[in-house]
Amino acid sequence: MAAVNEPAASKEIPTGGAFLFQEVGTSRFVTPETFTEEQRLFFRTALQFSREQVLPQAVRIEHKDNVLLRELLRHAGELGLLSVDIPEAYGGTGLDKTTSLLLAEAMSLNGSWSVTFGAHTGIGSLPIVWFGNAAQKAKYLPKLGTGEWVAAYALTEQGSGSDALGAKTKAVRSPDGKHWILNGSKLYITNAAFADVFIVFAKVDGDKFTGFIVEKDTPGLTVGPEEHKMGIRGSSTCPLYFEDARVPAENLLGEVGKGHKIAFNILNYGRLKLGAGVLGGMKLQLGNALRFVQERKQFGTPIVRFPLSREKLARMAALIYALESMTYRTTGLVDARLAARDKSAPGYEGHLLAAVEEYAIESSIMKVYGSEALGQVVDDAVQLHGGAGYIEEYPVERAYRDARINRIFEGTNEINRMLITGMLIKRAVKGDLPLFAMAGNVAEELSRGEKPRARTDDALAPQEVAAEVAKRLALHGLRVAAETFGPELEQHQEVLASLSDVVMDAFALDSLVTRTRQAASGGTLDPVRLALVRLFALDSIPRAYDRTRRALCATLQGDALDKELKRLATQDIFTPYNPAELRETVMAAIESAGGYPFTE
Repeated sequence: MAAVNEPAASKEIPTGGAFLFQEVGTSRFVTPETFTEEQRLFFRTALQFSREQVLPQAVRIEHKDNVLLRELLRHAGELGLLSVDIPEAYGGTGLDKTTSLLLAEAMSLNGSWSVTFGAHTGIGSLPIVWFGNAAQKAKYLPKLGTGEWVAAYALTEQGSGSDALGAKTKAVRSPDGKHWILNGSKLYITNAAFADVFIVFAKVDGDKFTGFIVEKDTPGLTVGPEEHKMGIRGSSTCPLYFEDARVPAENLLGEVGKGHKIAFNILNYGRLKLGAGVLGGMKLQLGNALRFVQERKQFGTPIVRFPLSREKLARMAALIYALESMTYRTTGLVDARLAARDKSAPGYEGHLLAAVEEYAIESSIMKVYGSEALGQVVDDAVQLHGGAGYIEEYPVERAYRDARINRIFEGTNEINRMLITGMLIKRAVKGDLPLFAMAGNVAEELSRGEKPRARTDDALAPQEVAAEVAKRLALHGLRVAAETFGPELEQHQEVLASLSDVVMDAFALDSLVTRTRQAASGGTLDPVRLALVRLFALDSIPRAYDRTRRALCATLQGDALDKELKRLATQDIFTPYNPAELRETVMAAIESAGGYPFTE
């Protein structure tokens, strides 16, 4: 199913990347405070499942108990947790994407289980949901939705990871036309040891990248031994080998030569879901670290009383608040574009794909920011545990190892940094985003030494200005780089990566300020939320300047560089806050809640 162009009526909904060109608070967006009761119910059900059925089994899961993983998938299916993205016509509930992401968050308390669940409900099942024909959907989706069958996704090969289209596995039509004959191999396939259905990509006649649905008992298919991994050890990861594997002709997925549409659309959605898929683990580690430092004493004092311990806990909460704000803002935009669509109408999947693709920039942000925020949180959690953080008895040891894979999943963070800025420029060239026009205005303002001003005169005004400055830095850096390097810009990865970081901080600050204002009660800003935004800004504002300077230094030389650095200096802003006071405001809420203060 191909994505379709959305009608002009969608224009009142911000387009992908529009946050960079619109003032903070231009439009309201979905936040955890605005979730519906149905969304909250699904989240609570999934969270209870994770706490009661998954976490107590962590040791068995870690030791690769595949029988247990299948049982857990069946139990999740009985609760309706596997079928949220499956249409009602095929036994699912066909709910909104915000609910889907809420389930991803709830299921992320254990890394191995999160990967098992995500591979089945996401990359394993969605290719059939989105690209399967009616017969394929009727055959596979009801069983995948209940957990009777388990799905897996086979894309990666020895020489093709981020370069997915470099796959070597081949498919040819059998002489009688009844089968596709596959030869080749796949690596790092999640759920492989116990999957019933594989989504496999191969090149028809050696050059037409194509998707296939391959069942586990296919003649010529062999599942290799389990890989022994640094993290997510409990998830099944095996290679697949195809030796004249005979796949029925009717198991062709989509069209010959159009497999890239399947792969790339699945990756877009997977990147968006990863933002939510690390939130649950981040919140769990904050709560666990808090309890540990409350009980552990040094020099006769609970560790939680030491300022540097409290600083780490407050920083963890700020990262969670930022990622949560960006993630549900984005999925809310996807849902808004689909709100008027009839889910049962022909072509609905095309509109869904178009909505997901529209926010591919934000999805890559979620992937990079989420995976790196999780890495920071688990690192701080290990540090707070001290030596105990290295002992298997403590869950943080496993969480630290499990977290590392997220910077590789769904396209490496390096690839996604290139995509963020690359997609912005490509959309600008097509005329979909006013990047060059806006950047020209910014250049003039920089020459005059003008700084943006806040639209709202409240306690968040300095952070609103900071968000607008970050946007200006990103726009100006992209314009200078594009004018300097022209078509060769994509070869200058250090420039694009640095500016991607500025774009991400701009999106985070914009989301934080807007969400906090939306959550204000009677016009009064919540002091804890205000402190979280300010704490985040204390780190992100200097980082945005640093990354912009790096990009300019990698782009220009001599007098041209000096000129741009002087113009950049006109935007330097600093609002003094006592970090200890901000920290204590946040810590009071964390200690009162026993963890992240805004959890359902």
